[in-house]
Amino acid sequence: MRRRGIAGKLPRVPTQLTGPLAALGTAGCWAASTLAFDAACQRIGSLTVNMLRLVIAFVLLAAACQLLRGRALPLDASAHAWLWLALSGLVGFAFGDLCLLRAYAFIGPRLSALMMSLAPPMTAAIGWLLLGERLSPRQLLGMALTVGGIAVAILERPRTEAAPASPETSGGHRVAGVALGAGGALGQAGGLVLSKLGMGSYDPVAATQVRVLAGIAAYVVLLFALGWWPRVQASLGDRAALGWTSAGAFFGPFLGVSLSLFAVQRTLAGVAASLMATTPILVIPGVVLLRGERVGWGGLAGTAVAVGGVALLFLG
Repeated sequence: MRRRGIAGKLPRVPTQLTGPLAALGTAGCWAASTLAFDAACQRIGSLTVNMLRLVIAFVLLAAACQLLRGRALPLDASAHAWLWLALSGLVGFAFGDLCLLRAYAFIGPRLSALMMSLAPPMTAAIGWLLLGERLSPRQLLGMALTVGGIAVAILERPRTEAAPASPETSGGHRVAGVALGAGGALGQAGGLVLSKLGMGSYDPVAATQVRVLAGIAAYVVLLFALGWWPRVQASLGDRAALGWTSAGAFFGPFLGVSLSLFAVQRTLAGVAASLMATTPILVIPGVVLLRGERVGWGGLAGTAVAVGGVALLFLG
C-alpha cells in the first residue's frame, strides 16, 4: 500500500491564489508593524526606529537567505536588479517609511495607515506616467471613492482616552500628519513599481535584502548629517523600545515586504496593492485596545468607502 505523508493530505493552494494570499498576509504584517513602530517611536523617535528596524531586518533577511538559498547575501543579483531594487529601497524605505513613521507622531497609527490607502491609486498614476498605462472610467471612479473615503475618516475628530504624548511633537498637527501620510503612500507606490521593474524572476527575499541595504545606506548618511548617532546609541539601552522595534522589523521590512514582493511577482500589481490596502481595517482593533482610541461611525464608514474604492479600482 502506498504511504502518504501529512503533506500529501493537505489541500493544495491553487497557483493563482498564492499572490493574492501573500498580499493579504502583507496587510496583516503591516497592521502589526504599524502598532509596534508607533509604540517604539513614542519612546526613541522615528528616525532612530527607522535605522534600527532596517538593521534588524537585514540580519533576519541574511539568515533567511542562508537557509532558503544557501547564500546570505544577494551577490547573484544582476546589475539591472541592483540598480532598480536599490532605487526602490531609497524611495520606499528612506523616503516613504520615514514620512509614515513621522506621521504616526501627528495623527496616530490608524489615520496614518488609512492614508496608505492612497498607495494603490498612486501606483496606478506612476504606472501611467512610467509605463503608459491608461486608466479606465471604472478605475477613475475607484480612485475618487478611495480618496473620498480617506477624507471622511480624516475629517472625523478622533476621540482618545489618555493618549500618550510623543517626544517629537507637542501638538498633533493634523495637516502635517496628513501630508506625511501622503508622502508615505507615495513612497510605497513608487517603491512597489520600481521593485517589480527590477526584480523580474529574482528571489523576493533576496530582492528585499537589496532594498534594505539601500535603505540602511541612506539612513547612515542622514544620521551623520544630523549628528544623530549619540541618540541612536542611547536608544540601545531602552529594552522596551528595542522590543517594539524588533517586532516591527520582523512583521514589516522582513516578512511583510518580502510577502509584498512575492505577491507582485505572482499576481497583477494592482490586485496586490488593493489587497494590501486592507491594512487600515486590520489596524482599527489594535488602536482601540492599545491606545484607547474610539472609532466613530464616520471613521468606520470612511474606511469602508476607501477600501471599497480600492477594490473597485483594481478588482472590478
